[in-house]
Amino acid sequence: MASLDQYSGLILSCVLALLSCTVIGRPATFLQDFRITWADSHIRQLDGGRAIQLVLDQSSGCGFASKYQYLFGRVSMKIKLVPGDSAGTVTAFYMNSDTDTVRDELDFEFLGNRSGQPYTVQTNVYAHGKGDREQRINLWFDPAAEFHTYSILWNHHHVVFYVDEVPIRVYKNNEARGIPFPKFQPMGVYSTLWEADDWATRGGLEKIDWSKAPFYAYYKDFDIEGCPVPGPANCASNPSNWWEGAAYQQLNPEEAKRYKWVRMNHMIYDYCTDKSRYPNTPPECVAGI
Repeated sequence: MASLDQYSGLILSCVLALLSCTVIGRPATFLQDFRITWADSHIRQLDGGRAIQLVLDQSSGCGFASKYQYLFGRVSMKIKLVPGDSAGTVTAFYMNSDTDTVRDELDFEFLGNRSGQPYTVQTNVYAHGKGDREQRINLWFDPAAEFHTYSILWNHHHVVFYVDEVPIRVYKNNEARGIPFPKFQPMGVYSTLWEADDWATRGGLEKIDWSKAPFYAYYKDFDIEGCPVPGPANCASNPSNWWEGAAYQQLNPEEAKRYKWVRMNHMIYDYCTDKSRYPNTPPECVAGI
């Protein structure tokens, strides 16, 4: 039978483990974890701050950011995108290290459409200042009809972009092959609604129709689970963090099946196969890595 001293030591060990890995998660309201960065008159809190509305009109778009940066973890939000004729608008949800030329960044960009056309989601990955890794898929549902969950999982093994728990992109850690992977710089969580009709819809051919303004996007269920920076120095390297567990180091068989389905049926652009931009296949795109 364990002694009182042994029990006391066990409890102390557990407490120290918790303190060494402070994980932030599930804010009750928008302002608990986020701040408005651009055009506060165009972001409206709803339901006591548990949801927000972003507004784009001819005077301005808007944006917000997390109060903290994070090093590894998972971020997710439920978003209802701009309905109807949203051509020329971009709703972005991304992580960014805010370090200019050497920045790391993980992007979701939702590209508006003409009514009746599918919404396109563009993802991009910047690692150590190098980006231009765009992939685009057409969503298989109407993302303006109701809320859907968009998530980024980031651990030492890979970055995975999810739509309603369906993986749509995986960027693996291939540092051993000399391929940059974001793992040294903490990143903040950002979102914006803005006008980009010079490129967003059909390469800029479809312009924004301001007669349809204002444009609205809605957010709720903000969820950040990760190691905050500043915070305990050893949090990000702690293998006990749930997002570093064996179940999250690679796609499970069901996720792999869904991932293959998305890429076969809904992918419309992949930088890996764009020979006009990359005559030589980028190393991270080589099969088997």
